[in-house]
Amino acid sequence: MSEENKRLVRRLVNEIWNQGKLELIDELVDANYVRHDPAWPEPIHGQEGLRQYIAATRHAIADGQFTIEDLIAEGDKVVTRWTLQGTQQGEFMGIPPTWREVSLTGISIMRVENGRIAEVWDGYDALSLMQQLGVVP
Repeated sequence: MSEENKRLVRRLVNEIWNQGKLELIDELVDANYVRHDPAWPEPIHGQEGLRQYIAATRHAIADGQFTIEDLIAEGDKVVTRWTLQGTQQGEFMGIPPTWREVSLTGISIMRVENGRIAEVWDGYDALSLMQQLGVVP
């Protein structure tokens, strides 16, 4: 099961996040999906919520690419240590385009249920990202 779950997460990162194939969300993500992102005031719910979240991120950092640095799976959990690199070309969290290159590292813990990603807990260095964008000293 762990290897299957790793393949699922690789597809999410490579095909949906990096390639923008948002139509695959219905196949790979549970209908009752929940994402806990420390920069968002409320959790993101459902496939449509994830679709909007990814579309907004890809709009802001259109050339953004995630690299999976580490991928660890046990039971129904998959942990990724990742890096996002790209250029802020669109509005991001109310910040107008800065055209600055960013490199963000983080860790995501994903829970898989019935062969689909059901829940995600993200942790990343939001302060570093804001400094790279020039909005925080």
